[in-house]
Amino acid sequence: MKRIIIAIDGHSACGKSTLAKGLAKSLHYAYLDSGAMYRAVTLYFLDNQINYDDPAAVDEALQRIEIHFERIDGQNRTFLNGRDVERDIREMRVSEHVSPVSAISAVRRAMVQQQKAMGQRRGIVADGRDIGTVVFLDAELKIFLIADLDVRTSRRHLELAAKGIDAEWEDIKKNLLERDRIDSTRADSPLRQADDAIVIDNTLLSEEEQLEKALTLARERIAAETAQ
Repeated sequence: MKRIIIAIDGHSACGKSTLAKGLAKSLHYAYLDSGAMYRAVTLYFLDNQINYDDPAAVDEALQRIEIHFERIDGQNRTFLNGRDVERDIREMRVSEHVSPVSAISAVRRAMVQQQKAMGQRRGIVADGRDIGTVVFLDAELKIFLIADLDVRTSRRHLELAAKGIDAEWEDIKKNLLERDRIDSTRADSPLRQADDAIVIDNTLLSEEEQLEKALTLARERIAAETAQ
């Protein structure tokens, strides 16, 4: 069977990573968490007091950042310069800065270059905000997730609580709204639905229902590509 690239895009807390991980596990594909990469860069900037309004400081800092993923005890872990930062990058302080950091052209170029290199061998599921429109324009399957804002807020609240991170529901909602605004209006690769993407509204879907719907799409696409 031919191995393909599956690109999943959508706003924050739409369930992109949950779906991507489920697809990768079911298809025995690699999982590329682009959002974690931008969070790791943001964490580095915050911890090292990098002024991300200073292009020279940003360029210099990017030269010192190395990000990779490891699967440990069945879970994807994000490593920044050799340190496991999976929990740190989910903190609200990172969430509050990740959109403006992600909007920096130099940051996006550096991360997109790394992401494209990761996808050269196909057989990958990647999620983010510009995966199907910038990173993997030739992805055989593109999915765009949407969901009601209050549902997204509740999901993120539960996700943070499960990680032991305390955050107010209203603060999370405001953060999601602000991230939506920044992600959709930034000059460099703004969030938008690819023309050939298939939309899945998961507001009323369980994780299992969403995964089954996406798996059906993936298997159909893999079969079609293999038959060519």
